[in-house]
Amino acid sequence: MPLSAPVRHEADGHVAHLTLDRPEALNALTPEARDRVVALLDSASADPAVRAVVLTGAGRGFCAGADLRGGAAAGERLPGDVARTLRLGAQRLIAAVLDCEKPVIAAVNGTAAGLGAHLAFACDLVLAAESARFIEVFVRRGLVPDGGGAYLLPRLIGPQRAKELMFFGDALTAADAARLGLVNRVVPDGELDATARAWAARLAAGPTRALALAKQLVNASLDTDRAAAFAAEAAAQEINMTTRDAQEGVRSFVERRSPEYRGR
Repeated sequence: MPLSAPVRHEADGHVAHLTLDRPEALNALTPEARDRVVALLDSASADPAVRAVVLTGAGRGFCAGADLRGGAAAGERLPGDVARTLRLGAQRLIAAVLDCEKPVIAAVNGTAAGLGAHLAFACDLVLAAESARFIEVFVRRGLVPDGGGAYLLPRLIGPQRAKELMFFGDALTAADAARLGLVNRVVPDGELDATARAWAARLAAGPTRALALAKQLVNASLDTDRAAAFAAEAAAQEINMTTRDAQEGVRSFVERRSPEYRGR
């Protein structure tokens, strides 16, 4: 696979499909692939033609995490090197998903390990094929979880469950991930792509700015108190009421018809 194309990008109507494309390495993320995903998510935020994003992997795996094969030859590390690499690398990737102004669906088609699992968990909606597996693999390598794992997991499933996954590093089946609340829906392997496209099409037909503001409110609510959350909600509603889609939504209700949202 050419190194120049670690991530495939396909536009389908108002949906951007991003496919990690290193199937021979279970789509382990090189710095180039990671930066490409960040750039594509930033572009999706700024592009009014994009109203939803689907993220998946080529072949039999979603993402095996960061590609560590270059680490042994990296030479002597100086104090601050690791933290800087993490801040500009894995953490920037997860932040790009959380901050994307369009809804992001993870279509997990196989193993999602380490940073790959956290990449899926950062998405707004997670679809998993029945064959999907989620692994907090860090403990197996003697490493501390990174890529936002200690931030994401306790907020999704609580601290004790998060510690169980991180301390033992056992593979979590798609069904168990759904039971814990890490996955929205589990589908047969052959239906994953069609389901992801159907969900994305529904999101792309929705009021795009309202969805962006709702995402922002939910994400921020996990780190704030009630007064700040209520103030943010009021500000978001004020902003959203200036959009054409909000005006169309109210008008369609009054006129007793289905709304036609344009993403503006």
